[in-house]
Amino acid sequence: MAKFLVTSALIYANGPIHLGHMAGAYLPADIFVRFRRLNGDDVIHISGTDDHGVPITIRAEKEGVTPREIVDRYHRLIHDSYTKFGISFDNYSGTSRPKHYEISSKIFTDLYENGHVLKKEEQQFYDEVSKRFLPDRYVEGTCPKCGYERARGDQCDKCGSLLNSLELINPRSALSNATPVIKSTTHWYLKLQDFEERLIQWIEGNKHWKDNVRKFILGWIRKEGLHERAITRDLDWGIPVPLAEAINKVLYVWFDAPIGYISSTVEWAERMGQPEKWRDYWEGKDVKLVHFIGKDNIPFHAVIWPAVLMGQNEPYILPYDIPANEYLTLEGEKISTSLNWAIWINEYLECFPPDPLRYFLAANAPETKDADFSWKSFQERNNEELANILGNFANRSLTFIRNQMDNKIPKAVYQKAENELLDKAKEIVKDMTANFANYKVREAVKQLMDIARLGNKYFDEMKPWELKKSDPARLDTVMNACVNLLRILSIAMYPILPFSAEKLWVMIGEPGKITEERWDTLGAKSAQPGRTLGELEILFEKYDDDVIKRETDKLLAKSNLKKQGETKMEENAKTDAPALISIDEFKKFDIRVAEIIHAEPLEKSKKLIKLKVKVGDIEKQILAGIKEFYPADQLVGKKIVILNNLEPATLMGEKSEGMLLAASNGDRSVLSLLTPDRDMESGGKIS
Repeated sequence: MAKFLVTSALIYANGPIHLGHMAGAYLPADIFVRFRRLNGDDVIHISGTDDHGVPITIRAEKEGVTPREIVDRYHRLIHDSYTKFGISFDNYSGTSRPKHYEISSKIFTDLYENGHVLKKEEQQFYDEVSKRFLPDRYVEGTCPKCGYERARGDQCDKCGSLLNSLELINPRSALSNATPVIKSTTHWYLKLQDFEERLIQWIEGNKHWKDNVRKFILGWIRKEGLHERAITRDLDWGIPVPLAEAINKVLYVWFDAPIGYISSTVEWAERMGQPEKWRDYWEGKDVKLVHFIGKDNIPFHAVIWPAVLMGQNEPYILPYDIPANEYLTLEGEKISTSLNWAIWINEYLECFPPDPLRYFLAANAPETKDADFSWKSFQERNNEELANILGNFANRSLTFIRNQMDNKIPKAVYQKAENELLDKAKEIVKDMTANFANYKVREAVKQLMDIARLGNKYFDEMKPWELKKSDPARLDTVMNACVNLLRILSIAMYPILPFSAEKLWVMIGEPGKITEERWDTLGAKSAQPGRTLGELEILFEKYDDDVIKRETDKLLAKSNLKKQGETKMEENAKTDAPALISIDEFKKFDIRVAEIIHAEPLEKSKKLIKLKVKVGDIEKQILAGIKEFYPADQLVGKKIVILNNLEPATLMGEKSEGMLLAASNGDRSVLSLLTPDRDMESGGKIS
C-alpha cells in the first residue's frame, strides 16, 4: 500500500470555475485519487481557494464591496461546483482562515531567521490617479521576452517567463489604465539563489516527471538563473508580514498560496480529531506528494515552493511529482474570463449531468499539448462513445435479461469464448492500471471503451435472441458473462465516470458500495447467479443538434470576444455546411448492410485494414483506414454500413470494392463505424 498526499492548485476566489480549470488541475487529480483509493492506497486529496491577491481586490473595488465578501461568495460557489462535479476532496479550505495566517507567518519567519530573506529598497510603479503603489498584478503591459501585449507584472501567461513589473514595455495601471510613475519603497525578498544548486540536483533526479515539466523548468533555471524575488507587497488585503518594521506590508500571494496545501491538511487533521496527523503526510518519508497544476504554475511549484520548503526548520517533504497539464482552448479560441469566453461549470451542471463532461475532458486531456473543447465534439463523444458503445452494451444486455430471463442473473458453465472475453478485459485493466498511475488519462479512456467494445462484439457473435430458441443453457452462460463484464466495466469506469459507475453497479444488482471493491483484484469476484437485477435506466442520454445549438448560441451571445472577423466556431460552422444534392443524385448511391467475415491489418500500411465482407450472397474486399481505431480481431462478425457501388480501386497492391461508412469528429481523433441499431441481415438496402 502506497501513501499519497495529492493537491490541486488553489484557484482565486474571485469568480466561478470554468472547464479549463477543471481539465488542468482538478479532474486529473480526482481520477488519480479515485483510482488510488480503489487500489487500496492511503491517499488524501487537499485543496482550497486562494483568497488573497490582486484579482480579488480588483473585483471587490469594481463592485464596491470588501474582499472578504468576494471570497465568501465565490468560495461557496466554487466548492459547490466541485462537489456536484464529483471532485472528491478530503478537505477544501481557504487561505484567509486563521490557521493559514499562523502557518504562513511561521514559514516566513523560518526563512527570515535562516538568512534566506533580504530587505531591499526598490523602485515600484505608483498610480498617481489611484494614489497607491501597484503590486505586480496591478500592472499590465507588453512582455519584453515574447512581445505578448497583455502580460502581467509578475508573469507572462504566453511564454511563461517570470517578470518584474518594471520590465514591462508600455506599462499601464490595472486600476486606472493610466501610465504609472516609479517611486521608491521597501520590500523583503526570497533569496532563491541560495537553493539553486540543490534545486537543480533535485529536479535532475526526478526522472519520472513529465517532459513538459522537467525539461521546461531545467531549461528555465539554466537560462534565467535564480535571483531574489519579492516576497512582500503593498496591499491592505493579505497576511501581515510578521516583522515590526514591515508596516502596511503583506505576504505576496504567490508565497502564501501553496502554504494553503499545508494549512488545509492541518485543518483536515483537526477535523478528524487527530490534530498532529497532518505530520504523517507532510513529514513522512514514505509519502508521495503530488501537485496537480496547470502549466502556468510550473515555475512556482517546481522552483519557488520547493525552495521555501528547503528553507524551513520543519522536515517537510518535497514534491514527488508535478504532473502539470497544458491549456484547454474553447472552440479554437483561448479561454478568457475577462471576455466571458468560457463555459462555467456551475452553468454546465444546470443543463447536463457531470459524467459526459468528465468523459470528454478525460478523453481530450491536455496532458502533453494543448487540447480543445467544442460543443460539437462533446456531442460526438457523448453520443458515439458513451451512448452507442458503453451505454448500448449495458442496455442491451440487462434489458434482455429483464425481458427474456425473469430479470435474474443466470447460472453459467463458461466455455472458451467466455474465458477469453473476461481474460481480455482483465488484460486491458492491467494496462489501465499503468496509465492511471502515470497520469495518462487519455489512454485509459480508450482502453475503457475497448472493454465495452469487447462486450458488444461478444453479444453480436453469440446472438442471444437465437440462443433463446435453440440452446437455453448456452444462453444462460452468455448472459452471465455479459453481466460479469459489466461488473468489471463498472469498477474500471469509476475513476472517470463515478456517477454512471455507481448507477451501473445498482443496475447489475450488486450489494454494497462500489468503493468497497478493490482495483487490484478487479475481475476476481463474480456476479451472484440467481440475484435479481436492479432497476434499469438509460446510462447516457443522447444530445441532439438542437441542444448543442442552444449551447453554442448561448456561448456566442454572452461573450465579449472581439476578433477581426468571425470566431473560429462561426467560421467552422460555415465551412461545415454541406452542398445540397437532389433526390435523383442520392438514388445513385447503393448503400447496404454488410457483415464482416474476415479482417486483417495490412502490414505495409499504418492505417489500412483489409476486410472481407458479405453483402447478401456476394463477398467482396474493402480496404478501410481504421487501424488506429479498431483492432482487426474485434471487427469480425460486426454488421456495418457500406457504399456498395463505389468504383473499385487499387491501394498498395490490394483491390478495394466498396467503402464503409463512419463518423468522425473535426480532428479525426474519434471515429465510429455506422452500424444498424437492430439486427439486420447482410445485404439490407438503406434508403
